[in-house]
Amino acid sequence: MGNQSIISIDAMSGDLGAEVVVRAAAACLDKYANLELILVGDEAELTGLVTSIIGKDKRIRLVHATEVVTMSDSPRDAVRHKKDSSMRVAIDLVKAGEAQGCVSAGNTGALMATAKFVLKMLPGIERPAIIAELPAIGGSLHMLDLGANTLGTAEQLFQFAVMGSIVTADIMGIAEPRVALLNIGAEDTKGHDTVKDAASLLNESSLNYVGFIEGSELFSGKADVVVTDGFTGNVALKTMEGTVGLVRHYVKQGFTRNWLARLQALLASSTLRRITRETDSRNFNGATLVGLNGIVIKSHGSADSYAFQHAIDTAIVEVRNGVPQQIGNLLQREAA
Repeated sequence: MGNQSIISIDAMSGDLGAEVVVRAAAACLDKYANLELILVGDEAELTGLVTSIIGKDKRIRLVHATEVVTMSDSPRDAVRHKKDSSMRVAIDLVKAGEAQGCVSAGNTGALMATAKFVLKMLPGIERPAIIAELPAIGGSLHMLDLGANTLGTAEQLFQFAVMGSIVTADIMGIAEPRVALLNIGAEDTKGHDTVKDAASLLNESSLNYVGFIEGSELFSGKADVVVTDGFTGNVALKTMEGTVGLVRHYVKQGFTRNWLARLQALLASSTLRRITRETDSRNFNGATLVGLNGIVIKSHGSADSYAFQHAIDTAIVEVRNGVPQQIGNLLQREAA
């Protein structure tokens, strides 16, 4: 069957329970004719949910797991002591070739550690990274690393750029994504030696490198891929989330302070709805743990069924495009 995709899903690790996952699975099965899903978790609970929400569908299979990785579990404990967790079993299915990719809304550190332990790294990749899609003027951008590594060498930043370019090309349908390095200034003289050395590597590569980009220009549409170390990337991501919350607070406050403001809000309601829709984080849910010898997608822990569906969509796109293989091939060409 053409474009067949088989995705394993950790159904138990999200904050909102397994029902969210099953409803997202139902939506994806309706959307994709050539999709098979393996839901991993408490079989009794999942059977009841699947029966009531999906009904009979040969494209869905349940695999029982006796444990769940909690948000308080350390990555080491998850790897060593929870070998029958829904998270571990879902990743094991990818390793065994029964699934082509997996999705989990569980503990990020545990997911990264478990995936790295089970699937190993792609040849030529020193560290995995977390890459996610973010809204930007004229579309969106992909940014990495968002927290897998607190520090990164110039060579690792170059590897992140290679991986980010592949993921962005596949997800966004862009032939040559514009790659930029996050820095404290756009001038070549700005920044520490690591970003300068990474810039030299990128200038000599076949990637569409467009130079340094400042934090104030992240959403300007000047780059499709933004590369940084995990510490800086995570701080930037959390700052963005906080800024969105602050802006929404002031907008709500401004439009509700008196009857005239409420009238203005009513007149601007269609514009406000469009802005809310275009910046809705649910439309960008699903970060890739890139650099692994397999496809693993991290959903936000508090994702609802709509957001979780987007994470499954991301896994399907990466499976159909063979993202790990593309990354390996590009690294080989760059090394030649």
